[in-house]
Amino acid sequence: MVKRKQSTASRGGDVRPKKALGQHFLTDESIAARIASTLDPWKGLPVMEVGPGMGVLTKYLLAEGHDVKVAEIDGESIEYLRYNYPDLVGRILDVDFLKLDLASIYPDGQKFCVIGNYPYNISSQIFFHVLDYKEQVVCCSGMLQREVAERFAAAPGTKSRGILSVLLQAWYDVKYLFTVDEKVFNPPPKVKSGVIIMTRNDVTSLGCDERLFKSVVKTSFGQRRKTLRNSLRGMFPAGVPLPDDPLLAMRPEQLTVAQFIELTNIITNYHSD
Repeated sequence: MVKRKQSTASRGGDVRPKKALGQHFLTDESIAARIASTLDPWKGLPVMEVGPGMGVLTKYLLAEGHDVKVAEIDGESIEYLRYNYPDLVGRILDVDFLKLDLASIYPDGQKFCVIGNYPYNISSQIFFHVLDYKEQVVCCSGMLQREVAERFAAAPGTKSRGILSVLLQAWYDVKYLFTVDEKVFNPPPKVKSGVIIMTRNDVTSLGCDERLFKSVVKTSFGQRRKTLRNSLRGMFPAGVPLPDDPLLAMRPEQLTVAQFIELTNIITNYHSD
């Protein structure tokens, strides 16, 4: 019988970063501590950490007394976490975060926080997934590619504003906190990173058809060089003249969330007449 060789991670050795998983392990403990501290105002609420890797962020969350669960798909990282963080036993979810039914993990509408050093290659998908649970996720913070982090926090009128800028800011106050240099990772990424925090605002309803709102935002930015009159023409009834509204003369990055809601209601009214 051949005895399977035990990985170094299961004996406490470092995990090998895997390019396919977009792994860049943070090596600066002070930055990990700063990221973990973003959840200080929500102590007492459970925390879901995405992609903990070797637990550089996890250790500070545990030290602060947070009730932490982690979602990790890298088997070697899971072995490492089990060996080095016995407090995590029973709290490690060997599953893709994007496939997690968070409402079943936090049932009955329980509020919780999300945090992570997010893989660059799926960071947008992660935040779309968080939006699906916006009634429960009261805070979401962490690190991602700087360009993406800046986009999420981008104000109206800035070139970096995009689809997730609007969709996230409809429900969350989004703040860019600080930039992280490439040199504090193993292996170093080719770009700088940025840390953000999103705090759930007091909006309970947008006051429009929310499915149509998403479609309007996505369609608008899908042709961001065009004015909204041209990019949204197909969303109005065929053969009907478009309204003479100043919003339609603008480009999508210029609009506030409230103006996108107004635009959504204009389109809805045209279909209901």
